[in-house]
Amino acid sequence: MSLTFMNSIDFHCVDQNINFDHFQILRAIGKGSFGKVCIVQKKDTKKMYAMKYMNKLKCVERNEVRNVFKELQIMQNLEHPFLVNFWYSFQDEEDMFMVVDLLLGGDLRYHLQQNVHFTESTVKHYVCEIALALHYLRNKHIIHRDIKPDNILLDEHGHAHLTDFNIAAIVKEDLKATSIAGTKPYMAPELFQSFEGTHPGYSFAVDWWSLGITAYELLRGQRPYIMRTNTPANEILQTFHKAHPCYPAAWSAGIKSLLPKLLCVDAQKRISSLSELQDLEYLSDVNWDAVLSKQIPPGFLPNRRRLNCDPTFELEEMILESKPLHKKKKRLARKTKESGSDGSPQVASLLLLHNVTYILNDHKSSSVHSAVHLLRNNYETRCT
Repeated sequence: MSLTFMNSIDFHCVDQNINFDHFQILRAIGKGSFGKVCIVQKKDTKKMYAMKYMNKLKCVERNEVRNVFKELQIMQNLEHPFLVNFWYSFQDEEDMFMVVDLLLGGDLRYHLQQNVHFTESTVKHYVCEIALALHYLRNKHIIHRDIKPDNILLDEHGHAHLTDFNIAAIVKEDLKATSIAGTKPYMAPELFQSFEGTHPGYSFAVDWWSLGITAYELLRGQRPYIMRTNTPANEILQTFHKAHPCYPAAWSAGIKSLLPKLLCVDAQKRISSLSELQDLEYLSDVNWDAVLSKQIPPGFLPNRRRLNCDPTFELEEMILESKPLHKKKKRLARKTKESGSDGSPQVASLLLLHNVTYILNDHKSSSVHSAVHLLRNNYETRCT
C-alpha cells in the first residue's frame, strides 16, 4: 500500500473517500505527539475511534512535518494486538487527522497519578504484552524510542497497548541508529554516549531498557534513577555510573531477577529480545500464546463507568481553544464565502503541504524525504 498523507487512508477498507464529515465528534480526551485527541464515532458503522488532529499551519511553523510523515509511514504498515492500530488519515483546510483504535482504559501515567497500586503479577503481565509488541516491531526493523507509562494505553479489559511512533526509527538489518531521541528519564545509557566523546550507535536494546524503567515505576511509584527531562546529559551519565537501583525487600526474587537484566547499563548484556526474556525462570510459567490472544486477564481492570483521562482536556477544547473542533463545519463554511488565499507564506505552504500528498501517492514512501525537503524549502523561501 502506498503512503497517503493527510488525505483519506483506510488501512483496512477499499473505500478511500474518508473525511471529517464521516465522523461525529464526541469529546476531547487528551494530547499526544500528533496533536490533540478526541473520541469520534464513524457515522455509517457506528464504530468508535480515537481521532488525533494537528493544525497544519502549526505543523509547518514548528518544523514537525517530517515527524508526522514518519509516524504515518510507520503506523500504516503495523497491526498487532498490543499496539494502538491505525485506521484512517485525511485533511481539511485547517487540520490533519489520524484515526486510530479507541482505548478507554487510560494510559499508565494517568493511573499512576491516580495512585493506583499495580501488583507484581499485573506488571509482569504488562511486561509480557509489551515484549510481544517489541518483538513484532523488531521484525519490522522499528525502534520505538519512547516507551514510558504515558505511551502505554489500556483497553477496557486492562490489556496494554503501545502508542506514539512520533520519534520511532526504522533501522536496516545489522545497522544502528545514531540520532538522539526519547524522554530522558527513560532513555538508555548508550543514547548518551555522544556526550562522552563516543557514540557508536544503538539498537533495539534501548526499548528494553525503557520497558525496565517503566516496570520499576509501576511497581514502586517512582523511577529507579533520580532525573528529570531537564537534567543535563553529563549528570545523567554520572548517575548511571554511580547510582544503583534499589529493589525493595518486599519484592519477589523473580521480579528482582528480571529488572536488573532489563536495567543493565551494558547494552550487550541487557535482555533485548523476546527469546531472552522467555528463557528466564521467572517467566517459565507464562503461556505466551494465551497472552498474545488476550485470554489471560492482566489483573488491573480500569473503571468502565468513567473516562480514564484528565477531564480538563474537554474544558480546554471548549473554553481555551480558539478554533474548537466541534465548530469546524460552521467555521469552514464561513471561510468559503470569503476570499480564498491571501498570498501569505503560511497559506502557500499549506497549499504545498496539500500537494505533497500527491507526491507521496505517486512515488510511495521512498519520497518522504524529498517531499518534506520540498515543503521546508518552499516555506523558508517564501518567508524570506
